[in-house]
Amino acid sequence: MGKIQFINEFDEKEEFTLDKRIKLLKKRKLEQTQEKIDMEGGLDEDDYGRVVQPDDFVFECVPTNDNGSYYGYEGWRTNYCKLLDEHPLYCDPLDAFVGRGFFFMTRRKGDIWNPDMPYTELKKAFDRYNIVCGIGSDGHFTPDLRMGFEMGWGGILEKLKKYQKINSGEEHRLFYESEIMVVEHIIKFLHRISGEIAELADEERNPYLKQNLKDMAVCNERMAENPPETMRECIQWMCWFSFFSRLYNRGPSGGQLDELLRPFYEHDIEAGIIDDELAKFYIACLFLNDTRYYQLAGPDDNGNDMASHISYLILEAADWINIACNLTVRVHDNMNEDFFKKSVGYLFKNKNAWPRFSGDNSLVDGFMRLGYDKNLARHRLAAGCSWMSIPGMEYTLNDLVKINVAKVFEVAYYEMMESGEEPSTELLWEYFEKHLKVAVSTTAEGILFHLHNQDKNEPELICNLLSQGPVEMGADVTKSAKYFNMCMDGAGIGTVADSFAACEQRIEKEHKITWEALTRQMELNWNDIDGEYIRQMMLHSERYCGGETLGDKWAVRISKLFSRLVREQVPVIRAQDPSYPEIQFIPGWFSWSNTLEFGSHVRATPNGRRNGEAINHGANPTYGFRKDGAVTAMANSIASIQPFYGNCAPVQLELDPGIADTPEGVEKMVAMIRTILETGNTLLNINIIDKHKVLEAHKDPSKFPDLVVRVTGFTAYFSMLSPEFRQLVVDRILAVNGEDAELPDIVPSTK
Repeated sequence: MGKIQFINEFDEKEEFTLDKRIKLLKKRKLEQTQEKIDMEGGLDEDDYGRVVQPDDFVFECVPTNDNGSYYGYEGWRTNYCKLLDEHPLYCDPLDAFVGRGFFFMTRRKGDIWNPDMPYTELKKAFDRYNIVCGIGSDGHFTPDLRMGFEMGWGGILEKLKKYQKINSGEEHRLFYESEIMVVEHIIKFLHRISGEIAELADEERNPYLKQNLKDMAVCNERMAENPPETMRECIQWMCWFSFFSRLYNRGPSGGQLDELLRPFYEHDIEAGIIDDELAKFYIACLFLNDTRYYQLAGPDDNGNDMASHISYLILEAADWINIACNLTVRVHDNMNEDFFKKSVGYLFKNKNAWPRFSGDNSLVDGFMRLGYDKNLARHRLAAGCSWMSIPGMEYTLNDLVKINVAKVFEVAYYEMMESGEEPSTELLWEYFEKHLKVAVSTTAEGILFHLHNQDKNEPELICNLLSQGPVEMGADVTKSAKYFNMCMDGAGIGTVADSFAACEQRIEKEHKITWEALTRQMELNWNDIDGEYIRQMMLHSERYCGGETLGDKWAVRISKLFSRLVREQVPVIRAQDPSYPEIQFIPGWFSWSNTLEFGSHVRATPNGRRNGEAINHGANPTYGFRKDGAVTAMANSIASIQPFYGNCAPVQLELDPGIADTPEGVEKMVAMIRTILETGNTLLNINIIDKHKVLEAHKDPSKFPDLVVRVTGFTAYFSMLSPEFRQLVVDRILAVNGEDAELPDIVPSTK
């Protein structure tokens, strides 16, 4: 069992300031990112803070199924505990913390779903409509870290044993046996790690680094069983929870970071054991450990802003380390204006796509439409790429369930054309509604299937521990959460709205082409006679996000239909299955990185899109359309299609870096962000990148190893993205410059 370490790298007389340590840690971070690229190729996802595993560490799982993988409580606990016993320590003496891992078990275990529980009939519809069903996916919810702060691992173990005696029936046996086994191995692992760090301290020759390692060893020995008392212990506990949950199945989001840290910071300041510079250093090291999603500011139960002194320190720490950070600032009526301006200033200063901004009013009002009160709605935090979650109280499949609405449209379009009926946009709408209803209802059945069977496939053995319900009831969170708010995202609204609009405008209003001629062109991927002219004609019809266009009107109609169909599943599933009497289904519009994959399954569409091209990103228009900088018109259009049930349909902006390079510019950006969110939008992602820089980086990513972009809901190093995804980002950024192409000066054929 090897140890990754950086012993003897520095001269024993070398001195270190906190600033020097940060610079060296960031340099090492970029080197490790390149190592991941060299080893693993393009990674179209979060950075996660992982490092490449050492050559001498090879983990071999213990299969529990004939397919060579493992499932259920026994399979997961056996392999997870085995991995904890074998996993080597990663320790950098420059860092304040340990807790970085090498991989996720879910990526190494083979087939994600237990083949003994097939869903053959559901899969037929999933394949037909290109649905990402979420069956077998890790939950994408937010545990309550404060529960861990209060109990520590020793207290969690005591709680498990207490409720094991209360719930002594056979139906609870596997749950408690597995959770107790996991926590005991976590405690054993942490004792081992603290001992190994102490050994590294003995070997270290530099007195400064030696003392840091000694302090690290003491901190980790305490964290093995005891609840954290200081800010350093608190963050080390967070780092380990990230490690344990990531190692298991990628893990959850983080929560309200400023409020999580504030009590420990205030305790340490009062005790005189910390100052602001050291606090910032600890926070910067937290970001180095993992790019977990965190929220800052927002209203408390009384509507007052939660931004505090440590909220500023968090921004300053993120600025100091300046890597891929997933921070969200929650904008509300009683916002601390100075904090708001500071956050926008850092967005433009670093141009690394953080922070992003969520709209409190729309999110709270939307969640209350489900029947929840305002306080609970305020506790539902920005958690992941596009989603919200109540820490410790809610199980969701946020951002894991997606219906390719563009594929649904394709199925509906060709069924209409083959029906023998006279084609029209209204007839097409009837077919589209029919197929979308099937897609949505099948997706809801798939979610229910997942809830019933996921504990026999992949129980949430780590996140169960910091959730309300599982330990008390002796059942996995998929059976015992307080709230089941299951999100269904639609993807491709821009593609479909533009297609409906193009048909209405060019066929029915202007009579420039027939349905049959259009269908022939699409079947031939616009390669028939006059194909490019006709494609351009359809491409330049009234598009979604044009501002009161046909495309906008169709988008509103599509979004209302999708929301209605999703919400109609609530009484159906509740009646079908009384074991989930309060389940909710929440509509959203988001594609994540499925934009390319979804597009590859959709033939050419009436909006001029070619066969296999990407669908539109999230709730944004098709890239390349808005080249005139009309942000307000686009934002208003996206606001008009928000489902308005408490989840997000994000606005993605690509802005020139010179737009806010003065205090006055920052003031204008603050006003623009507030306006966008006050008009009904829920989440705002902003890229600030010079087009010349991104073009150079696209040619040779290694020249810009620290260039960070917001790809969709997540930030990533540009160099880590696959060539296809780099191209997608480049196309989006270049689309905000230049003029629309002119139509070719030829006469079209309608044959």
